[in-house]
Amino acid sequence: MKERVYLYDTTLRDGQQTQGVQFSTPEKIRIAEALDGLGLDYIEGGWPGANPTDSEFFAQAPRTRATFTAFGMTKRSGRSAANDEVLAAVMNARTPAVCLVGKSHSGQVLHALGISRDENVENIQASVAHIVASGREALFDAEHLFDGWKADRDHALACLRAALEAGARWIVLCDTNGGTLPDEIGRITAEVIAAGIPGDRLGIHCHDDCGTAVAGSLAAVEAGARQIQGTLNGLGERCGNANLVTLIPNLLLKEPFASRYECGVSKAALPTLTRVSRQLDDILNRVPLRSAPYVGASAFAHKAGLHASAILKDPGHYEHVEPATVGNERVIPMSNQAGQSNLRARLAAMGLAVEAGDARLGQILDEIKRREDQGYAYDGAQASFELVARRALGLMPTFFEVERYRVTVERRQSGTLSEAVVVVRCGGEKMLSVSESLDRQGADRGPVNALWNALAKDLGPYQAAIEGMKLVDFKVRITQGGTEAVTRVIIDSEDPEGHRWSTVGVSANIVDASFEALLDAVNWKLVRDAAVIQQGAA
Repeated sequence: MKERVYLYDTTLRDGQQTQGVQFSTPEKIRIAEALDGLGLDYIEGGWPGANPTDSEFFAQAPRTRATFTAFGMTKRSGRSAANDEVLAAVMNARTPAVCLVGKSHSGQVLHALGISRDENVENIQASVAHIVASGREALFDAEHLFDGWKADRDHALACLRAALEAGARWIVLCDTNGGTLPDEIGRITAEVIAAGIPGDRLGIHCHDDCGTAVAGSLAAVEAGARQIQGTLNGLGERCGNANLVTLIPNLLLKEPFASRYECGVSKAALPTLTRVSRQLDDILNRVPLRSAPYVGASAFAHKAGLHASAILKDPGHYEHVEPATVGNERVIPMSNQAGQSNLRARLAAMGLAVEAGDARLGQILDEIKRREDQGYAYDGAQASFELVARRALGLMPTFFEVERYRVTVERRQSGTLSEAVVVVRCGGEKMLSVSESLDRQGADRGPVNALWNALAKDLGPYQAAIEGMKLVDFKVRITQGGTEAVTRVIIDSEDPEGHRWSTVGVSANIVDASFEALLDAVNWKLVRDAAVIQQGAA
């Protein structure tokens, strides 16, 4: 029988403490639904009464399979738990569980709170007992536990015992300043258990100030803790919290955890991990970290020729897990350093088997090198590379042709307005689309956005294939200086299923370079959909 490890997400509370992050109520609802779909055991929604957004969210919170949890703090000295208005606001959220934070470091108790050790212990005991008496599940976050344990073990243990004896389901050991390394986290967790706090009642809450929050969380589990608290993509104050997007596949796929433990996230749900991670970045309007473990766009990228050659024979040589296991995909970047091993591996990933020694391989490599001399970069634009290769192999259909386009930018007293006109010929029919680039508030979003809106307005028989497609990142690089500067534009696109692809355009004109990348993005989507349709028919 595998032991159960419970996953507690605090993206909506601790994650919201990230500098520059402020969720709206609808965004919180979307994130909560994604977390619930993934299979998290607990979703901490925020601190009721701390701000209007959190209070509104608890009033509108979706029904979840996960245990929905409100966060607050233990009662203050000099009043009862029933008469503490801050604690009352948390109780009034009527969530199935309540997590209260309280100090377990005697130095903080004496100097920050200005109360005695005994008062602090009594506040913890009374607050947890008040929650339990209401019929809710109680959790106690022991703030600064690891530093407090080293400074005054007796008081830290008294705090944990007070919460346990008052009926707390979970006592969570918090590395609040993120300064405790994994081996020490494991050792102190084991000491807490040896002192009489059962491991199946212990949780771990790590911050990433040393870059070891994931490792520290796993060390606590190995020592006996059975709940892990963390956030999506490692959001959190300062350097962030333990990253659940990394922790989850480590628990499910890596030994000794895979064979000893189980959690609420099933292996069937694991392939949604990349999509959920990128959904959060999309909500935050942030570019996903390409090097993120498991889910990053470069997590399974193999540029070196020797690596690519080995990948063809056995992917396990350079991939610690199968990319599809976590919803990601293998990438064999193409550049002017590439050899035929890289090229054949990349073509194989496209579903195109080309024998070694085929003359067309050399033609494709020559074309890539010629284009990169002009300023193109296919290392980070795999979709554009695929189109170049397909054209060389005679496998690129013509879906539509752009006869002409025009973009105007007009400055008015009310602001700037971009307008685009695109004339497309598709299946013998000519279509003209006009679009302005305005967001919901009427603000101009630029000429490239206007071009995209016009191009995506009407593609005749292919319109359904690009519905929901959107541009999620736009990068510009000047590859040559002076008046003859060449501009390279790389665009990242995404479909409603969370698939992302990158395309490149090069021109002396930034708008023309952008439009080239846009055309590649649309053509690659149509090629991919056509391949999927053919596979389904077969």
